[in-house]
Amino acid sequence: MKKLLKEIRQCTICSSALAHEPRPVLAADPKSKIIIIGQAPGSVVHSTGVPWDDKSGNNLRKWMDISKETFYGTSLISIIPMGFCYPGKGKSGDLAPRKECAPQWHNQLLNKLTDVQLILLIGKYAQDYYLGKKAQRNLTLTVQNYEDYLPEFFVLPHPSPRNNIWMKRNDWFAAEILPRLKGEVKCLLS
Repeated sequence: MKKLLKEIRQCTICSSALAHEPRPVLAADPKSKIIIIGQAPGSVVHSTGVPWDDKSGNNLRKWMDISKETFYGTSLISIIPMGFCYPGKGKSGDLAPRKECAPQWHNQLLNKLTDVQLILLIGKYAQDYYLGKKAQRNLTLTVQNYEDYLPEFFVLPHPSPRNNIWMKRNDWFAAEILPRLKGEVKCLLS
C-alpha cells in the first residue's frame, strides 16, 4: 500500500489540464472499514494536502457523527476522491473531477482494501461511476433510495455549504438518512 500511495502522490497524468501543479490528495489504509469516495479536493485541501480539511469536511464529519481525531487518527477510514487533484475553478464553483484518476488508480486501491464494509459515495460523480445504470435519474432520487445500494454503498449528496439550499428543500435527508448513516458508522468504528 505504501508503494502504491507514493506512486499516486507522484502522479502527473492530468498535469497538462491543470492550471497549477498536481497535488494528489488521498488517504488509504489496508485496515479500513469505511471508504469515502468524494469528488475532488477543493482549493483549501489543495493548499493543505489534508483530505476534507475544509467546511465540506466539517459537515461530513458532523453527518457521520465523528470527530476530526477519529476521521484522521484511525486506520479505519480511507479517503479516495474521484479526482485526486484540485481541478480548478469554474463559472459556478470548482470544475468537475479529472476523469483520468478513477480508472487509473481506484481498482488498484480497492484491491488492497480488503476489510471494507461500507463505501460512502458522495456526490453525483462518485455515484454515477460506481452505480452506473443502478443510479436514479438524479442525485436526489438516488439519495432518497439509498437503501437500494446498501450494504455495499451509502449514497450522499456533497456536504458543501453550497448545498444548503438542497438540504432545506429535502429535509427528509437530515431527519431520515443522517441518523441511519450515523448508526452505520458508529457500528463499524466501534
